[in-house]
Amino acid sequence: MDTLPYDSRQLKHCAGDIIRNVRELAAAGWTPATSSNFSLRLDDRHVAITVSGRDKGRLVEDDIMVVDLQGQPVATSHRPSAETLLHTQLYARFAEVGCVLHTHSLNQTVASRLFAGAGHVHLEGYELLKAFTGNSTHETAIELPVLPNSQDMHTLAAQVDALLDQRCMWGYLIDGHGLYAWGRDMAEARRHLDAFEFLLGCELELRKLQR
Repeated sequence: MDTLPYDSRQLKHCAGDIIRNVRELAAAGWTPATSSNFSLRLDDRHVAITVSGRDKGRLVEDDIMVVDLQGQPVATSHRPSAETLLHTQLYARFAEVGCVLHTHSLNQTVASRLFAGAGHVHLEGYELLKAFTGNSTHETAIELPVLPNSQDMHTLAAQVDALLDQRCMWGYLIDGHGLYAWGRDMAEARRHLDAFEFLLGCELELRKLQR
């Protein structure tokens, strides 16, 4: 009988889903030098998340641990990422959020530096804006926030909460850091992540051409 406070079979399923998807992201070069972190909702009180400091291209089941919605480890001696609170705040705030992905691609990191002064990346008129849940036309615009980097996760989490109070969001950048994107499940979160990556690449290319 399972004496853990969560379903170990569900953890195994979540771990497999994380491992398969993150290996693809690592192969694309979006998780350099053991960076990035990834999570899936396990149940209404627990989250499966990558262990800190692991090579994301070589994840195994033991590299996925469980935390509660306050970001504290559950039934494990493993240490979660320092940025775990940025994951759990989304799960705690939105019952519909089932997956959070954080990557460090070249496009994401360069864009975070380039647009840090403006505090956002303006994305308008792209067909791929329809990739974001709730959008049905390219005739729209969204602002992808760019937050100042900080080692104080409570400060960053508070800034994210303030933005979420004001608008519907599918992700945000951190200056000199990378991108957070989320969705109802892995498939939706991947779609949002991929769309942001493509659109940021478009904006960077446009900057080059406009010189």
